[in-house]
Amino acid sequence: MAMRGLAAQLYTYLCRIKPGNGNSSLLRTTDELTLEEQAERKIGWVLKLIFAGTATAVGYQLFPYMGDNLIQQSVSLMQVKDPLFKRMGASRISRFAADDERRLKILEMGGAEELVKMLDTAKDDRTRKEALKALSALSVSEKAAAALHQAGAISVIKSVPDSAEDQDITNYKSNLLKRFQDFEIQLKN
Repeated sequence: MAMRGLAAQLYTYLCRIKPGNGNSSLLRTTDELTLEEQAERKIGWVLKLIFAGTATAVGYQLFPYMGDNLIQQSVSLMQVKDPLFKRMGASRISRFAADDERRLKILEMGGAEELVKMLDTAKDDRTRKEALKALSALSVSEKAAAALHQAGAISVIKSVPDSAEDQDITNYKSNLLKRFQDFEIQLKN
């Protein structure tokens, strides 16, 4: 509504209505009203485009920094004692580990070691599942698999008890062990 008022004022200022018989500002013709409405729409679109362009430029400059910050926050969440926060951190890590660049960033920030510690100290199946899911997402990368191997992930994964209630834990566990077995074969060759 404010944009329409601004557009109307701008139109009135730019297209000053010619005074005819003294009442022309009160009695406008239909043509003048449609011209005013068209001007309001055009000016409104220009203002919207300026806003969208500005928001895009600000977002483009701001979001790359937020990505690193969110990864660091996720690693920090896994250091908290509460299992809920640990699960939230691991869940975020598994979503962030979408490409090799992000996986390496997670490794640099200590995410691999924290996931191994989290899995080692987990007391419930939900926490184990999120840790295994994040480890599985990280281990796709060769460098990440090497870092997890060095962090002692194999022995910790082997020590995770199978869950009768949650088949995903068994699936993640077997897939990770197979992945590390393939990795060890590659190292020997």
